[in-house]
Amino acid sequence: MTVAATRTVNWTAITLSAIGVMAAALAILFAVAPKKDGALDWFAPMIAGGWMAWTLPVALFFWVIASLLVTMTLLAIRFPETPRIGILRIETTRGDRLFISLLGSAFLHLIWLYFAGTPLWGATALCLVYAAAVFRWV
Repeated sequence: MTVAATRTVNWTAITLSAIGVMAAALAILFAVAPKKDGALDWFAPMIAGGWMAWTLPVALFFWVIASLLVTMTLLAIRFPETPRIGILRIETTRGDRLFISLLGSAFLHLIWLYFAGTPLWGATALCLVYAAAVFRWV
């Protein structure tokens, strides 16, 4: 019997490490966020003179996407899956359903902006319901 065959994987430690790394990244984002009069300035550029409008909401958006990718990667390794066929009649995996959810959420936010304008909290709540439906039935 080989050593590799008897080794067990400590998934708790791996998961807690991933959570720690993502929490540290979030803490760094808030630490470097611009402040005005002691409060967070949500819409000030994080990189002065930068090529992109890196504001705190934009950075948080990309942090959420990175967190979703880390979570989906850990789930795929820990709990391998077989594709399933849902109401779209195509085989989808968790990653496919995440992509469909994100793409649909972008369109829902754009439609919300066109018809209702800002704020987008209602669109975000609608997108959470949409994502839950996609993961359940697609």
